[in-house]
Amino acid sequence: MRLVRPAGSVFSPLDEELDLLPGELTPSLVESLVRLGTWLPFRPAAWMLAHFTRVGVGATTARRLTAQAGTAYEAVQTAAVEQLERELPPAPQGPAVQLLSVDGAMVPLVQGEWAEVKTLALGVVQEPVVNRRGAQEVHTTDLSYFSRLTDHETFGRLATVETHRRGTETAGVVCAVVDGAEWEQGFIALHRPDAVRILDWGHAVEYLGAAAQAAYGAGTVRAETWLAQQRHALTHDDPQTVLAALRALRAEVAAPSAEQGADASAPGAVITHSLEYLEKRLAQIQYATFAAQGYPLGSGSVESANKLVVEARLKGAGMRWARAHVNPLVALRTVACSDRWEEAWPQISAQWRAQVGTRRRERATARRQAAAAPPPVEPAPPPAMAPPSTAPAPRPPAPVAPPPARRGPRRPAADHPWRHAPLGRARCA
Repeated sequence: MRLVRPAGSVFSPLDEELDLLPGELTPSLVESLVRLGTWLPFRPAAWMLAHFTRVGVGATTARRLTAQAGTAYEAVQTAAVEQLERELPPAPQGPAVQLLSVDGAMVPLVQGEWAEVKTLALGVVQEPVVNRRGAQEVHTTDLSYFSRLTDHETFGRLATVETHRRGTETAGVVCAVVDGAEWEQGFIALHRPDAVRILDWGHAVEYLGAAAQAAYGAGTVRAETWLAQQRHALTHDDPQTVLAALRALRAEVAAPSAEQGADASAPGAVITHSLEYLEKRLAQIQYATFAAQGYPLGSGSVESANKLVVEARLKGAGMRWARAHVNPLVALRTVACSDRWEEAWPQISAQWRAQVGTRRRERATARRQAAAAPPPVEPAPPPAMAPPSTAPAPRPPAPVAPPPARRGPRRPAADHPWRHAPLGRARCA
């Protein structure tokens, strides 16, 4: 049965009752195909669906339906952000200690371009445990993600949908572990200004390693020995000890070179850059204090998120993505990698049906407007000019009509040789 709404659009009540999605596939098949397309390249996703369900679809169908579902979920999250900004509801209660990390990963686009997909990772920091070697370990559980290909200001705004859901505003302590990029500091200031800002421990060690190599050479025993000493001091002692060692290293490298008249700008510049970078972030490298409080020291969660959410699906061999197709896919990836598919799919399917209904109504409105519009008035043709008076041209001979076609069997004429043939008569001896 098909009915007509007051607006004039045709719909089927049974379609809405059964939550059918556009197309010829059942809702279960559509969900299965989209879920496969979220984890796998589209051609293998189509193969898997055919293998397990005996329903054959092409890679183009898998790509189209996955993109439509991702676009629907992207719209769901954007609408949720707008509602939060409009209504300002209280945030749910967050955990006692929450991890917040943001970072970016590059993905290949068409025509040889590359673009950065920014990712947020949120988790619950557990109580420290002692491993077999007697060292303290801090684990983060219940991780969830939010990713977008956009500028840092828009990313910070859109990520509100996830920070609000996870209670970042109301968490007891938020440990913001990042790699030191300026846009990441702005993200922290937007979502939790009083967060404990921690420079990723491995990132700080990289600057120490660069200084050691500049002073003593890459791979040398002196460089490895100096780096090991400063890495231990950075973890267990006051960071001022490490900064003092960097200043001494700079003086050690620059003084002999100046006496010999050699160009010491390159090693000196590397050591100075490392020193200034860590001095600027002195409050973020208090690793002994952070460890005593049970806070995480590394941004491994968000670095793993870059690989899990973004790179594992979008950086396969030969892959190139249109910019408009990246966000729908990473939106689905965050749902799948956060183990929230069952929660998000009803929202996706409802938004998907609403988008299709909106497009149908827009097309119907356009058709009605086109039908109601008066036909265009054609301009009157210019008056015909009288032909010049000349002698009448001779008329062509009338065409000769072809003879009427014969119907039925054609009989031979009376003098046809066939009539004189001795057929059917006995021949004389």
